[in-house]
Amino acid sequence: MEQPKIIDRKPSKLIGMKIITSLSENKTFELWYGFKKRIKEIENRTDANFYSVQIFDKNQDFETFTPTTIFEKWAAVEVEDFENIPDGMEKLHLKGGKYAIFIHKGTHAMYPKTQQFIFGFWLPNSEYELDAREHFEISGADYNPNDENAEEEIWIPIKNK
Repeated sequence: MEQPKIIDRKPSKLIGMKIITSLSENKTFELWYGFKKRIKEIENRTDANFYSVQIFDKNQDFETFTPTTIFEKWAAVEVEDFENIPDGMEKLHLKGGKYAIFIHKGTHAMYPKTQQFIFGFWLPNSEYELDAREHFEISGADYNPNDENAEEEIWIPIKNK
């Protein structure tokens, strides 16, 4: 796996749908299925990308993160403004800040290997630590999680140690 790009991201506006879940009770498929059926209702999109956002308890210690740890999961898109939010959807402000961006290549089933590299190797050996902000992935309109050639960006919030 390649080294990440480190960038300072500006705050941004998202509209989407959310659930409370855990890895062991993963309801991501249902979330995305319901969201994508309604995507045309969202006006003022900035691009065709999709955001899969995870919001963890600000006191979450990732050394104690387990498959039953509860977190907020969003299926969302970036928008220019919050003028027209469809019924059943919500707004989300991404705070912005310093992020490490990794590229995951392969199927969703291969994702744990990428996470192991990020959290088990790269982060502990870097000059950074996790920051208590949103984690998210950005994928294009044609992203298929079962495609071996699929690519998505993984955005990890970081700060200097």
